Amino acid sequence: MYTAQGTLSRESVIAQYGPMVRRVAGQMIARLPANVEMDDLVQAGMIGLFDALGRYEANMGAQFETFAMQRVRGAMLDELRGADWLPRSVRKNQRSIEKAIHKLEQSLGRPPTESEIAADLGMSLPDYQQMLADTRGGQLIYLEDAGDREGDDDYLDRHVHASEPDPLETLRDRRFRTALVAAIKDLPEREQLVMSLYYEQDLHLREIGEVLGVTESRVSQLHSQAVARLRTKLKAWI
Repeated sequence: MYTAQGTLSRESVIAQYGPMVRRVAGQMIARLPANVEMDDLVQAGMIGLFDALGRYEANMGAQFETFAMQRVRGAMLDELRGADWLPRSVRKNQRSIEKAIHKLEQSLGRPPTESEIAADLGMSLPDYQQMLADTRGGQLIYLEDAGDREGDDDYLDRHVHASEPDPLETLRDRRFRTALVAAIKDLPEREQLVMSLYYEQDLHLREIGEVLGVTESRVSQLHSQAVARLRTKLKAWI
């Protein structure tokens, strides 16, 4: 993968990691509105890959693949932000769903069903499921959001270059993961399965639909609802 000058070969990187860029784009677009084009994400991801190629140094303490994929995802998210891909109404609907879930969990002492959430929102079940489909894409964050408020430090610079982990950050991360695992275990069984197949088994929504015997759009609805439940549970962390 290296040239005679000791730098990473551009052609080798493209050949080896180009398919990974498309895979990341495929995973991301499954959570985005229909107006987002796959090719636009791939193009942005390739720019991120080239950026990683120019910035990477072997003494960074991270493998190139790890470094590059961070840059690829960041470039895709920058592209989405610049395109104003998520309407304000979608964000408002997402907050309404989360608010209803939180209220019902407090009153019922258990995860509410779709019908109960729809009733609390004052709409029919099909209308609520359409709202879930419309909120697809509201689950993404920008890498900058994980950085300092002042924006002085780059997220990757702080986390990839560090030779020693920050004990406080390590502890905080461990506690968040513990809280996330507990929140996932509280999800309804089918939503747990969707999250497992999507994030652990790396299946696309269509493939998950085949496993569950439902349509791809139904999987998207279940995913959006699961994310809304998790955001409600982890509101203090978010």
